Amino acid sequence: MVSRLQRRRALHRKLHILRTLTNSESVKKSSIIMDSLLYVCKLKLKLEAIKREYSNLMAIKKAYLDLMKHNHVPKQEVKVEKIGENFIVRVRCNKGENRLVSILEAFEEMGLIVRQATVSCNYYFAMDAIAVPQNPQQALEARDVAQVILKATEKQAVEWQPSKA
Repeated sequence: MVSRLQRRRALHRKLHILRTLTNSESVKKSSIIMDSLLYVCKLKLKLEAIKREYSNLMAIKKAYLDLMKHNHVPKQEVKVEKIGENFIVRVRCNKGENRLVSILEAFEEMGLIVRQATVSCNYYFAMDAIAVPQNPQQALEARDVAQVILKATEKQAVEWQPSKA
């Protein structure tokens, strides 16, 4: 008799806990259990929705990173414009070790002095520079300067292979 009473109290306590967890207004044991099952099903649906949203966000993140890595990085772009004695140089290419050094060495080999330069290496190597010849009588064409800089960046791309992690 005592054990039956204890089991009944334990069952009543467990049903009370289920009612409070599921915010059930039911009094009947079967209704409380049905409300609990319904609550668990709703939680599963919410969990699935969160998993779907997470996977969608991860796919968007991956697409964004791929876009930043592949679409915005120019393959190899060297533009040189001659304005008076000045050369306006614009270089865009993949990042590489000592990329700036090889370009500056190319300027030096051609006898050009860099007056002003802006360099960035966030997602790719970018350089905008104004260069003037050391010798004003030196006959340099924009096409020749572009070819030498392009060779310097290509040489650098062959020498340096990025590690894939």
